[in-house]
Amino acid sequence: MSTEPALPVLRLDPRARLPTRAYPGDAGLDLYALEAVVLEPGARAPVRTGIAIEIPHGRAGLVLPRSGLAARHGLALVNAPGLIDAGYRGELVVLLLNTDRMQRCELAAGDRIAQLVLVDVWAPVVTEVESLGGSARDTGGFGSSGS
Repeated sequence: MSTEPALPVLRLDPRARLPTRAYPGDAGLDLYALEAVVLEPGARAPVRTGIAIEIPHGRAGLVLPRSGLAARHGLALVNAPGLIDAGYRGELVVLLLNTDRMQRCELAAGDRIAQLVLVDVWAPVVTEVESLGGSARDTGGFGSSGS
């Protein structure tokens, strides 16, 4: 019997594949395309997974791109990372973008299209203050670390 917490998954379509890990201990669960999709160069499309999940309170899901799809086909996620709040119970839909300028990308039903990572969420009460504590970086912006 596993000591890991369970992630309740509802199959909304009998063709849907449940999320899986490629290797024990992997952080990401692979998400699968419910239906075939063709992405022309520069095109984006919502790709259904056919599943809904029940993320435990105090956690959130992050939908992340698959590096192999990015390297081989130029596929990216339009809103990477996609954020799934614990209260959401609808179908997981992955927003794919073909960044290749020349080649179309064809995905078959059942292809791995993204990864789902569950993370703990800190939900503080927002409090307005007169000033913030200092830091070594202080107000240095993007690229202020020298690279």
